[in-house]
Amino acid sequence: MNKIEELKKLVSTAKAEGKILDSAVENIENWLSKNFLPDWAIDALFELFENQAYEELNDRFFKPLAFGTGGMRGRTIGKVSAKAELGTLSDKGTPEHAAVGANNMNDFNVARATKGLFNYCKKYCDANGSGVPKLVVACDVRHFSTHFCELTASVWKKLGGEVSIFDSPRSTPQLSFTVRYLKATAGIVITASHNPSHDNGYKVYFSDGAQVISPHAEGIVAEVNNVEWESVGELLDIDLNGVKYVEKSAEDAYVKSIEDCVIDKDVMAVNKPKLVFTAVHGTGASLCPSVMRHFGLEPVLVEEQMQMDPRFPTVKQPNPEYAETLSMGIAKMNESGADCLMATDPDADRMGVAIRTRDGEIRILTGNMIGSLLAEYRATQMKEKGIIVDSSKCAFIKTFVTTPLQDKIAEVHGIKCVNTLTGFKWIGGRLTKYEEELVKNYGNDASDMNYADKARLMQKYSTFFVFGGEESYGYLGTDSVRDKDANSAVIMFSEMLAYLKSKGMTVDEYLDSIYVKCGYYLEDLRSIYREGALGSAQIQGFLTMLDENPLTEVAGVKVAKSINFNRDEIFDADGIKIPREKFFFYTLENGYSFAVRGSGTEPKIKFYAFATEKVSDKEQLADAKLQARKNLDSLLDGLAEKFEQSTK
Repeated sequence: MNKIEELKKLVSTAKAEGKILDSAVENIENWLSKNFLPDWAIDALFELFENQAYEELNDRFFKPLAFGTGGMRGRTIGKVSAKAELGTLSDKGTPEHAAVGANNMNDFNVARATKGLFNYCKKYCDANGSGVPKLVVACDVRHFSTHFCELTASVWKKLGGEVSIFDSPRSTPQLSFTVRYLKATAGIVITASHNPSHDNGYKVYFSDGAQVISPHAEGIVAEVNNVEWESVGELLDIDLNGVKYVEKSAEDAYVKSIEDCVIDKDVMAVNKPKLVFTAVHGTGASLCPSVMRHFGLEPVLVEEQMQMDPRFPTVKQPNPEYAETLSMGIAKMNESGADCLMATDPDADRMGVAIRTRDGEIRILTGNMIGSLLAEYRATQMKEKGIIVDSSKCAFIKTFVTTPLQDKIAEVHGIKCVNTLTGFKWIGGRLTKYEEELVKNYGNDASDMNYADKARLMQKYSTFFVFGGEESYGYLGTDSVRDKDANSAVIMFSEMLAYLKSKGMTVDEYLDSIYVKCGYYLEDLRSIYREGALGSAQIQGFLTMLDENPLTEVAGVKVAKSINFNRDEIFDADGIKIPREKFFFYTLENGYSFAVRGSGTEPKIKFYAFATEKVSDKEQLADAKLQARKNLDSLLDGLAEKFEQSTK
């Protein structure tokens, strides 16, 4: 009996004894029947069964890793690893092989996804007469990122496409820019953003530089699902012959594009803020400091965290929204007397900030606060500098779960605020629509024009993008990149700091002035994690319950209005219909609101809560802050209680 037959017998025994889920059995048997797994993978599965690691096997095989509309993301190192997977560890602790499993990020899922994407792009290019499909691939610093990048490039080249990769890890926004700069058909970045170190992912971009949305998204998903596993085995050996490397001129062009994010080029030179920067072991180290120096800034670096490392050894989570992640940077702030700390996540699309208050204390800002500060500053300065000449033809673009303070800031400035579903792909996609509208009405995309001239044209023939962002620490200042961009965010925030320094204001004082003008807004997020097959069922069960039976009260406060994005027809400020999604938004009788959705990238359910209190002067602000905090905590506790009750 060969090893596969022995393995099939172990699967049957585990099934008969009720040790493994039916769905896991089905997926394992499907993989074993397709004859594409190399010997080491068979050995790993055999070892897991012999060790009776049934919970691990269920987690790896209870469902296929979904190739969704933005790509895929999952564990690349199991909770329990087989010796055949671990092999010889790298000096950074990376196993020899990524975890075997239908639900894991591994060579098999990467090769299959790449073949499906190629098949879609080939049909697209044939239909448009645009020749051979061209791909750009970037990767972050995670376990297997470089390997997956090279495997992706190898598969694409073997299938007959043209492909370019970077010579070392690069940020997600740089990939977005480079897709457009090189006029590629598509782009891929291998990253799991700020997820834990055991995860990795595969994000897909189309020719506009934005993550794929309709109609391409559904077409790509269908092509990936059509790829037979039998065809994957022959694609697993990496061959980089014919694969190109992205030239330095493309990187120089990306850095130059960030200049368009700077509104007042003189203010930073005259009132240079003192800054601390940390890349938290990620790709921010590859470019962010040099971009800051390009604009005359002299950042103090947290040297220990400027070393790219997939283990993220100095933090529990490489996520700049967590205070603990910023602790080394804050220590450097205290040591250097800096005005501000800026931190980027592993793929440098998100940025977290800590600032120094008037009394010298250090305060960590939320993503909503950072975005609101930048939105107010940029709208005000663009008006003063004559960049905005017709506010009614300008727009903020944000997600529904981002603070309504930004809707209010837009209203005060007479600017349209477009709300989208969660995910920056919707913001990037809307920028593509604005560009298409310009081409239709003006006859040209204006890509060769300077920023000021293009701004005027967009206001005359389309919609001018002022600022975009999401609460999860993502911001965008121009449309040359179609994803959130921490490299430019550090420059935008630095400019605002320099401006405030010129006015003798601190960041917290500026934020309070916005509250006095617009009202006090406070937001909070509570995430409940539920890993594995059981956790996924609990999360989906709660979302299904909301879909069928809307909540009528939370924490003793009645619901005034509920919106079910899975059933209701909803149109945004541009008059465009919002796609269906299991996402729920509630407004309470006290004016507070909340949203509920399952995470698209991690095993958790998210509760977003929004408080608002009227403020007419500074004296009322302190009381408003206390009241909002108390009510928001009560609201979030009530939502968490409802979720826990649903799982009993």
